[in-house]
Amino acid sequence: MLEGYPREAALRRVARAAAERSEFARPLFAPSRRVIDLGCGPGSLTVAFEAPASSTVDYLKAAPGALPFPGESLDLAFAPALVERLADPGPLLAELHRVLRPGGRLALSTLDWSRARLRPKTANVDAALRGYYLLLRRAGGNPFAGRRIAEHVAAAGFTAVTARTRYRADLAYRDLAAHVERALAKALDEPGHPDRDQLTSAARSAWSWTRSAGSGDFTQCWTELLATR
Repeated sequence: MLEGYPREAALRRVARAAAERSEFARPLFAPSRRVIDLGCGPGSLTVAFEAPASSTVDYLKAAPGALPFPGESLDLAFAPALVERLADPGPLLAELHRVLRPGGRLALSTLDWSRARLRPKTANVDAALRGYYLLLRRAGGNPFAGRRIAEHVAAAGFTAVTARTRYRADLAYRDLAAHVERALAKALDEPGHPDRDQLTSAARSAWSWTRSAGSGDFTQCWTELLATR
């Protein structure tokens, strides 16, 4: 998971929150519609859909910019927590515009760390998160994807673009602190890392954050977007 949350905690939370995370797109799911669930991972959200008994589900592996479907062949593209894994969402959105039929719908959600709410948010928290964002970008993602996703969707040719912000408590404050510290420490174990000095400073801040992280609050900011082909 590009968000990088601890695996065990993440799997438990995904299982509990599957219905909530797909709620904004649920009215678009209907019998006889051909739907693609992009970036589905182990299928935790996919299996939570209330599909008719006669529905079938196939799992495919493909590059975001080269989907194995003919043009205008799908009714709905659902992409939760995918766009933040891409430095540039343009190729993916262009491909979705190609495979969706005229009038087909796009439903996606993506996070925006720039609007995440953390309390307390100290200098050490800020410094540690800057290092963490650097790691996410080095992994090919964009931690602030939700900030401009509506612009990218419109530029790809979609219409009736509507977006809303939703805040979710995806991870406990202390768990986030511990995870950021582990992620930075792991990166520093890699020999010859190009951002070693910056990450070393961020890791020191993460160490201090983790050891002072008593009670606190963390709610992640998600952009939920609907659009029409």
